[in-house]
Amino acid sequence: MTAVTPMTAAVPGARTAPDAASGHRTDAERLVEGLRRRRPVVLVDVRTPAEYETAHVEGAVNVPLELLLREPGAVASRLSGDVVLMCALGGRAEQAREALVAAGATATLQVLGGGVDGVRRAGGTVVAGRSRWAMERQVRLVAGSLVLGSVLLSLRVPAARFLAGGVGAGLTYAALSDTCTMARGLARLPYNRTVASPTLDEVLAQLDAA
Repeated sequence: MTAVTPMTAAVPGARTAPDAASGHRTDAERLVEGLRRRRPVVLVDVRTPAEYETAHVEGAVNVPLELLLREPGAVASRLSGDVVLMCALGGRAEQAREALVAAGATATLQVLGGGVDGVRRAGGTVVAGRSRWAMERQVRLVAGSLVLGSVLLSLRVPAARFLAGGVGAGLTYAALSDTCTMARGLARLPYNRTVASPTLDEVLAQLDAA
């Protein structure tokens, strides 16, 4: 894994936050341009280890959100300078930013909009591994299957339509809160746990080396 040394220069074009608590977003184009100019920034990928193995931005350190939320203070203590948090779309990265800010992070934290796919489209270097469905695609499959199945079942069991309503309500809440309970549940399935999760000590060591 190639690490990018943390310093205080911001990603080109991104607004500079006065402190970690303000937080802000950056986009893939600005990040890629900054990396090409070798501007120092620490890249933190908060997706699951399986998602990270499938594809990740070169130099990014995998700090799974589940682990980060358990030990935000320990992770925050290892971050300094400019840090870009990334996931698939930005929702989990924002959760990570909020947890780190609450834990007293002093680094300038940016959330990457567009995620890893955005970096790929912007021409950045993405390391590809084992092919696996992205978490968002898995959520769409499960949610769609539940809705379709409940609608068909409701032809015989009318009460089954409430399951479709429940799924719709859950997706609405996920959009409004920018969180997804279904994704967290799917992340625990064996399919998404074929790669061992890093321990806290391993994560901290990688952040120290970044």
